[in-house]
Amino acid sequence: MPKTLSYRVYFKDAFFIVTGVALAALGLKGLLLPSSFIDGGVTGVCLLVAEVTGLPLALLLLLINIPFLFLARTVIGRIFAIKTGLAIVLLALTVWLVEFPYLTDDRVLVAVFGGFFLGTGIGLSMRGGSVLDGTEVLAIFLSRRLGTKVSDWVILINLVIFGAAGILLPLEQALYSLLTYIVASKALDFIIDGVEEYTGVTIISPQHLAIRSMLIGELGTGVTIFRGAGGYGSSADAAHDQDILYTVITRLEIRKLTLAIQEIDPQAFITMSSINDVRGGMVKKRVV
Repeated sequence: MPKTLSYRVYFKDAFFIVTGVALAALGLKGLLLPSSFIDGGVTGVCLLVAEVTGLPLALLLLLINIPFLFLARTVIGRIFAIKTGLAIVLLALTVWLVEFPYLTDDRVLVAVFGGFFLGTGIGLSMRGGSVLDGTEVLAIFLSRRLGTKVSDWVILINLVIFGAAGILLPLEQALYSLLTYIVASKALDFIIDGVEEYTGVTIISPQHLAIRSMLIGELGTGVTIFRGAGGYGSSADAAHDQDILYTVITRLEIRKLTLAIQEIDPQAFITMSSINDVRGGMVKKRVV
């Protein structure tokens, strides 16, 4: 990697991590901690232990995350573990040293905006190549060792955490905490996927030449052409050769794409699948 590009990548990662830490600390110390609300994941465990024992949140963020740093080194890699360790230390120092203003005593606002700032902060830190919460790392580890999907383990881990919150905290407080977790999850998803979440579209149609021209000329997208054979029907001539088109668009362009295809061939067979992220190729819309 050229030095200039390398420096730009490091600076970008550092910017995301520092900004993420600042927002997460605001959500934690400025909103959630004064109202005794918790979140899901390892951060939620820290908040819950701080509420029950009275121990400083900054200290708990350091101590409880130590096992997950070693796990991150094993599961993902050394650089990721180093970045995560630095991000967690920075978060703990920020929570310990920085005094945030008391923003509101409205419980709904605390739950919503506390979750928003915390989820956004965690999402930005992930954009920078680190995490502020070891839940995903633990879920990946358990998935590899015991099977089932990573998302299932994340749900199970958080069910255990909120089950404990329901026992140790007043029910109303636990329910507000659940609202915090939902908002934080949605904010994190938005930061990671963005408004331009990508969708892969496969199109099968006898009018593939006209549809290909439309995709390139009107939508400005790249198109990949696969050679395929129809398999519908029992007759021998059913298995005729035909081109299959594949393109990647943003979810904001789905409606425009489907309407354009229907004008060319109302019987076209279209399948769509969500894509979290893409790299390389001609994905970004070119000027047409």
